[in-house]
Amino acid sequence: MTQKRSYKHYPKEFKEEAVNLVLEQGYTVSEAAKSVGVTTTLLYKWKDKVEAERNGVALEPDERDELKRLRKENKELRMEKEILKKASAFFAKEMK
Repeated sequence: MTQKRSYKHYPKEFKEEAVNLVLEQGYTVSEAAKSVGVTTTLLYKWKDKVEAERNGVALEPDERDELKRLRKENKELRMEKEILKKASAFFAKEMK
């Protein structure tokens, strides 16, 4: 039987400090990853995310929440529109 893999979660402050070692203190990614005890791949992901946030490319958490809400609302409205379209076609056929 296989076991579900558990992933370690790091606090946001820890991630920011690790990325700051690279961006502000001049460490290489491999040096910084080794010193904080994470893989280089993981640190590269954190670094890319921080850089995207700083450049305004990534969404803020409140923007992401709003986007989810709007997508859900959009999906519901499309379904309602389809129902109304079918109902109007049905009633138009009944009136003839």
